[in-house]
Amino acid sequence: PLTLGEVRMLVELFYLPYHHGPQAQHLLEHFRWLWANSPSVGVPATAPDAGAGLRWHSRARCFEQLCAQTCRLHSRFVSSAGRALLYDLHPYLWDIRNMLLAAGAFILWLGCQSITAPIPLEGDAEPWARRGGLFGELQALLPVGNSCDLFYHPPPLFPSSQLYVLRPLLPLDKVSWLGWLSLGQAGLRVAAQWCPALAGRLLGSFLSLSPEYTFVLEDEGGPCGYAAGALCAEGFLQQRDGSWLPAIRHKYPRDLGAGAPALGQEALLFFHAEPPAVPLPVLRRFPSLVQLGTAPCVLDVGASRSLALCLLSALRANGSRGVFCQVSATDRQQLSFYSKLG
Repeated sequence: PLTLGEVRMLVELFYLPYHHGPQAQHLLEHFRWLWANSPSVGVPATAPDAGAGLRWHSRARCFEQLCAQTCRLHSRFVSSAGRALLYDLHPYLWDIRNMLLAAGAFILWLGCQSITAPIPLEGDAEPWARRGGLFGELQALLPVGNSCDLFYHPPPLFPSSQLYVLRPLLPLDKVSWLGWLSLGQAGLRVAAQWCPALAGRLLGSFLSLSPEYTFVLEDEGGPCGYAAGALCAEGFLQQRDGSWLPAIRHKYPRDLGAGAPALGQEALLFFHAEPPAVPLPVLRRFPSLVQLGTAPCVLDVGASRSLALCLLSALRANGSRGVFCQVSATDRQQLSFYSKLG
């Protein structure tokens, strides 16, 4: 059964529409302070106030712990609550869990960046654009908070107690990326002989040219999803086509696919095919490129939504006005994936 502390946290998260319990209030206060003071995170060694970065990271750890507690509460509630209570309250707790997955990863991302002047948040949205309560206040604090379509998805019909962790790509991940990037568009989670080629097809260009906008979704079994982006898609595509692709084609020549498994042949064909050109009007109106994917085991669309929210918030925080993704017309899985995200 739920502990007294967990029940107290559940009550405090949903206390009154405009009045929150202590733990929910701490979440909001930490988020506001961390977002407002993010320029104080000293990346240069000669930062004017060496203590500012320490204070920021200390408070970020407190915020991260509160987010993790809420995610565990969701998992425990699904496992412990009676069916009637579960189906009454689960949609609200599911929403908060998803929001804090994205908010926590966004704060971790801020701590890894050298942003000197994050863009100010836009003016207040129309009243109907946000719900009340803690969810609505957290939504308003994210850089994409006025994009209300991103935040409205029905909860799953069958609640899952699966725990997820969402975080930015770490330097150590780049060393071991061949092991987990094989989940790919088809959601594979095994490392096979042709994994390097397949992984390179999926995310190699982002890891090489835009690693600062890459996020990892993990469950109890390890990495199960990713989100990657490029702030300036025009420059990214020029670098990809001008230097990265030729180097990959040299590393994986076309004749290497003889006798390879189907996935290896598919990856090699991808490298040696000419990438479709993106029309200039698209690049002008939607200057950033995004790519997301999850393994088949991720049945909870809320976790996928959190991936999208986090990536879009990071791009928006650095001034992006819009994003686009490239999907093959025959890739039904990816078309369905993006459609479910709205």
